[in-house]
Amino acid sequence: MRIDILTLFPEMCERVLDESMIGRARRNGLIEVNCHNIRDYTDDKHRRVDDMPYGGGQGMLMKPEPIAACFEAVARQCTSRPLLIYLSPKGEVFHQRMARELLTHENICLLCGHYEGIDQRVIDSLVDREISVGDYVLTGGELPALIVTDAVCRMVPGVLAEDACFEEESHYDGLLEHPQYTRPPEWNGLRVPEELLSGHHARIAAWKRRMSLAQTAHCRPDLLAAADLTEDERRQVGEKDG
Repeated sequence: MRIDILTLFPEMCERVLDESMIGRARRNGLIEVNCHNIRDYTDDKHRRVDDMPYGGGQGMLMKPEPIAACFEAVARQCTSRPLLIYLSPKGEVFHQRMARELLTHENICLLCGHYEGIDQRVIDSLVDREISVGDYVLTGGELPALIVTDAVCRMVPGVLAEDACFEEESHYDGLLEHPQYTRPPEWNGLRVPEELLSGHHARIAAWKRRMSLAQTAHCRPDLLAAADLTEDERRQVGEKDG
């Protein structure tokens, strides 16, 4: 999989992407993540990429020409046109199912906005999708782009030790993850649940599923409507809610 980040701050992105599992996966050739400086594609001698918005208003707006030139340069390096995603507070809110869907694309471009955003004509003519990482506003699109990159790339085969590392986590199957424990078996007067100490795989699996349902019902009941539950599980959750 190849992800290209179009940004005014490539060094900021590189510092994060070079670390931890994503950095190791890049070095091992499991994923390709590139950062491109949009300023490299402006004809302005001062490397300006912004201007005042028509109609007035606060702040500056990113100009269309450098963004389009940067994207077109990246597209020429790919075997097929990349999916261009603009990180925007107006976009669809990012979630795990979306990350799994993005994983099916061979090439993705993530466009990071700044100032008051980007010229609408870029969105109308080039952008395929707008994504938000939450209902708040940041100073730029770099952090959201890094979030999307991390969420998608960690599911690429080989990036994590086993698929179970992400398949059993919160949100992967629509539910929150069960509580986790490690050694020692007792700490501060609190014991690890006996099911986890039993060594009985079926009993452990049943406990994890039961706790996952309980966690979701307590913390994020809104997720239950779309979760893949059996009739018995829906009845149990309904009884607890009641």
